[in-house]
Amino acid sequence: MIKKLLIETVQITLLVGVMMILVDLINVLSKKRLEGYFIKARRYKQYVLSSLIGAVPGCLGGFMNVSLYVHGFITFGALTGSMIAVSGDEAFVMLAMFPETALVLFAILFVIGLFSGMLIDVVVKKYKISTCSNCKEMIVHMNLERNTLHYLKEHIYGHIIKKHLWKTALWTFAALALVEIGLEYLNLEKFTSEYKIVFLLFGALVGLIPESGPHLIFVTLFAQGLIPFSVLLTSSIVQDGHGMLPMLSYSFTDSVKIKVFNLIIGLSLGLFLFLIGL
Repeated sequence: MIKKLLIETVQITLLVGVMMILVDLINVLSKKRLEGYFIKARRYKQYVLSSLIGAVPGCLGGFMNVSLYVHGFITFGALTGSMIAVSGDEAFVMLAMFPETALVLFAILFVIGLFSGMLIDVVVKKYKISTCSNCKEMIVHMNLERNTLHYLKEHIYGHIIKKHLWKTALWTFAALALVEIGLEYLNLEKFTSEYKIVFLLFGALVGLIPESGPHLIFVTLFAQGLIPFSVLLTSSIVQDGHGMLPMLSYSFTDSVKIKVFNLIIGLSLGLFLFLIGL
């Protein structure tokens, strides 16, 4: 069993690594142009652009939207909606495990993030919820890319391999092993079929953790056909990989508000889909 799990983990991790590098390269090459779009874009376009950036696999979209938010390019609603669209590093694993369903999920998250962002800004304005109160103090200036060597050292090794890929490998192995052990020794298939609603609620709570990894448990369960799409969607809406980490360091109160909004949206939509049998 261990040999099988290791082979599957290595295969998924290698595929994830290749996709991470491609997405990171696209992000570096397009960053200035995207920021230019936000400067020129009308207000309603920011919801589309920020959710689209968030829907890009990985945590880079979350990082970029946080930077845009603290620079005043997007609103609190646009940032919160974009975090719904963010799937973190788990997006790469989903693409490796069930690519067609993953693309459908990303498209759904984009639409939910887009309209949620608009709705949240209305709520924030109506109830006069304070946001971005210290944006001027927490503005971050990103370093410009200097050369290829810098890119390979800082991005490929320092960011993707050193900070993300090994964690993805460990979490993937752990999730695969947990499901395999559960199926063989703990009658997991019967438990998930009888207590699906528990997994939906648990998925929403786990999604509050600002970390890529825990969500992989639900990705693996879905890939094995043990939980319905509604549970995966709920977890995906609430969680945002590492995307929230920069926001936590800049404004803890804004981070809490973002998570509260997304928890409410995730549970509401997830429970609705669950009740209609999805």
